[in-house]
Amino acid sequence: MIIAGLQKTTLIDYPHKIACVVFLAVCNFRCPWCYSSELVLPLKIASQPRLSEKEFFDFLRSRKDLLEGVVLCGGEPTVNKELPQFVEKIKRMGFFVKLDTNGSNPKMLEDLVSLGLVDYVAMDIKLPKEKYPIVFSEGVDIKSIEDSIEFLKKNKVNYEFRSTILPEDHSMDDIINMAKWIEGSSIYYLQQFRPEKTIDPNYENCKPFSNEQMEEIQKECNKYVLTRLRT
Repeated sequence: MIIAGLQKTTLIDYPHKIACVVFLAVCNFRCPWCYSSELVLPLKIASQPRLSEKEFFDFLRSRKDLLEGVVLCGGEPTVNKELPQFVEKIKRMGFFVKLDTNGSNPKMLEDLVSLGLVDYVAMDIKLPKEKYPIVFSEGVDIKSIEDSIEFLKKNKVNYEFRSTILPEDHSMDDIINMAKWIEGSSIYYLQQFRPEKTIDPNYENCKPFSNEQMEEIQKECNKYVLTRLRT
């Protein structure tokens, strides 16, 4: 498991908690609009500075009285078979744990929740389900994504669904279909795309939705799930 980065303090990544963010490299998706290529592309991962587990846990021990939670981000954390053992160490130190995931490993997700190792899950909905195989050239198991959605909707853990949206890949109908896909869930966050250092350089020239467009999209999605905007 490669620890490729650490944000020592965040007030926005874990709802209602002061936390740090640990970035785990390697991802099984290749979202062209992703701006974390150093955590996704093998050549960039190879040149990325790394943090040892000892350094990370030494940091946590030094912040026990200051931090409440740890956010596991990527990349995609659940591609790491060692993740449960890693999270168990964090939990034993008394921290809350939030997992950011693309939902591609429902078995890992269910195990982490059932073992009490994760307190909050943020799952990305990348596209309407019929467009996953179109955008992701390596293929995606849609059933795994759907299994993760259905598991979270059982409310066994605090969770949110979220989508980074941009006109290049998301029409109004696409986004409404994404909201319909997760209908009945607790909350859906729509995140504004930022055109910067994307995996596909062409996306750096893409224009995001305007604020007015985002508000109109939110209004339509609210018909199916409570939707909030996140910039």
